[in-house]
Amino acid sequence: MANLLALVHNETIKVWRKKRFAVVLLVLLVLIPVFVYAQAKIARNNAEKFADWRAEVQQRITDNTNALSSDRIPDEWKKWRRALVQQLQYYLDHDVNPNTPNAVTFTSSFLENSVTLFIPLMVLAIASDLVSSERSAGTIKMLLTRPVRRWRILFAKWVTLILYVSLIVVSTTVLAYLISGLAFGYEGWGEPVFVGFGLNGTDIDTSAVHAVTRGQFLLMEMGLVWYSALIVAFIALLVSVLLRSTAASLVTMMAAVISGAILANMASSWHSAKYLFNVNLDLTVYLRGTPPPIEGMTLGFSLAVLGVWGLAALAAAFAVFTKQDVMN
Repeated sequence: MANLLALVHNETIKVWRKKRFAVVLLVLLVLIPVFVYAQAKIARNNAEKFADWRAEVQQRITDNTNALSSDRIPDEWKKWRRALVQQLQYYLDHDVNPNTPNAVTFTSSFLENSVTLFIPLMVLAIASDLVSSERSAGTIKMLLTRPVRRWRILFAKWVTLILYVSLIVVSTTVLAYLISGLAFGYEGWGEPVFVGFGLNGTDIDTSAVHAVTRGQFLLMEMGLVWYSALIVAFIALLVSVLLRSTAASLVTMMAAVISGAILANMASSWHSAKYLFNVNLDLTVYLRGTPPPIEGMTLGFSLAVLGVWGLAALAAAFAVFTKQDVMN
């Protein structure tokens, strides 16, 4: 156990010295204020246009309802708009503002919009070269000359990867909250949010709807985002084991993640696509109650698909790393 902890400590220090995590923090510190400024502009424009939040929500309902009559909108988008209209009407009927401008709502929205692309790309900055960089630099030969089993070396890298993925998700949440709070205030933790919306054909099923606080909702989102990010990291670890080049490893995973964001908007008629990991990354869609990319997908289904992909990637990574000739 002591040797294993020493290996984990060594891998953690190596990642830290590469300054990849520092780059991730720098990206967050640059981009989050931009998004906060954009959100503040939207909130200010809405405040000038509408007397209160009810008028704003009613206008959104009207706009989305009118859009349903357009022949230029794809059927899957119409399905999403119908669900949104019914949810907004539910909030209106229960006198709850779904978009109160504060740091908690901004952080929640930022996580929702980051789960399929932004956060996975930041994870790839850490995960894509854990093994491939050492092979291209030749340091893997020195590492394997030690009297340590190969699986322990990869296990240490795996634990380090989990630690840094967790740090990325927590850092993203904390920085989004702290920075946005300067513009919107730090209140809102106890405000109600409705969860449990279900999709029954083209109608929203509200039988299981219940209220949770925004703080609880944010924690649930963090957990789902963390799970998605871990699966991306595990698959990236496998690619890093298979490919000698860091650049090739990074480009391969970037293509996989970006293609998932595209498929999620285009694959509604390709039902087999629901078994791809990159189509299932947006787990927060089930909290929001909006239709999934492909009919029939549920939270349990997406969690299971991602879990299978993650476990298969880890098993393959350990099998390849312990047997392949990495000395040449």
